[in-house]
Amino acid sequence: MAMISRKKRSYRVSDGLFRFLRSHGRAAELPVSYTDLTRYDDSTPVYDKRGRDTLWQSVLYPSSVRAEVHRDLVRTYASLRVMGNTSLMKHLVTDRVDVCTYGNTQPFRVRILNTLNENFDYFYIKNADASRIYGLELEHLLSPNRVDFLCDRQTLVEEHISGIPGDQFFRDHLKDNRIDEVRLGKEFVKFNERCFLRLLGDMHSSNFVVNVIPDFDETMYRIRAIDFDQQSYESRCNVYMPKYYPQNNPIIFLAIRCMTPESVRQYQEEEHTLLRHRARAEHESLGELLDVMAADELAPEEHVVRLGQELAHHHRDDRFLACRSMGALVRASLSLLDWE
Repeated sequence: MAMISRKKRSYRVSDGLFRFLRSHGRAAELPVSYTDLTRYDDSTPVYDKRGRDTLWQSVLYPSSVRAEVHRDLVRTYASLRVMGNTSLMKHLVTDRVDVCTYGNTQPFRVRILNTLNENFDYFYIKNADASRIYGLELEHLLSPNRVDFLCDRQTLVEEHISGIPGDQFFRDHLKDNRIDEVRLGKEFVKFNERCFLRLLGDMHSSNFVVNVIPDFDETMYRIRAIDFDQQSYESRCNVYMPKYYPQNNPIIFLAIRCMTPESVRQYQEEEHTLLRHRARAEHESLGELLDVMAADELAPEEHVVRLGQELAHHHRDDRFLACRSMGALVRASLSLLDWE
């Protein structure tokens, strides 16, 4: 069973990380800050379509600042989506601002409405945390998915990652007789490998989404991480393997039931090959990111030492014992792919 710290400290955005973000188009002067959004004076619960409490609260701002906050949120959305070109955003309005009060980081979720066709989109505003930023950038470089985000050192703005939340998928869809169990199990094996090799932790069912993709004669699945706070922080090896979280048991048992050990090894090697190709394609950016990451403090020293020992034992490779930072451990883990 995977166990993680109940409270992870936030790590500041270092000068080296901010230079990387600026050189790769991730840094921006944002129109609104996380602190600005905390100045609401009332809130109401948000319920889903079935009337269940989502544990999010819709917030209301004082009338004296509401128009300004809503305008700045549309400008922030323009910065994220169209490089700040507000002339393309005249038909957009801020429809709702929600805050997640039950988590450690208490992010804000903003819903932007297109008044021409009633379509809407979400984005998130959070306190900037170096761990999360490294997690987002590694996801962008090494996963099958691209991720848009912006940072101004104190505030982090992220796009919404769409999909069915893992716990909801297990509850509402897993018993559907149209589910292709082998393809779904295969995707979970590949997701487990991606998380472990880049040391992304806390991937239980509430922290990833499932995309269902119709193919011409079958159905494909993609599992996407949506929470990156636990990027290379914890000291235990199994924290970085989704297969050890009891919340994921429904899909774990499905994979055990429908796949042989030989199939699992095949899918693991397939994902290693894809990771190697992605790493080589992003060789310069990934190398630069890992250099900066290796110089940053992202976890207590005792976490680094213990995780290095566990990874050395797991992989039977002593290079992990020489690592002095979490970034160095990520580089050592990815070096198993022979991408450099």
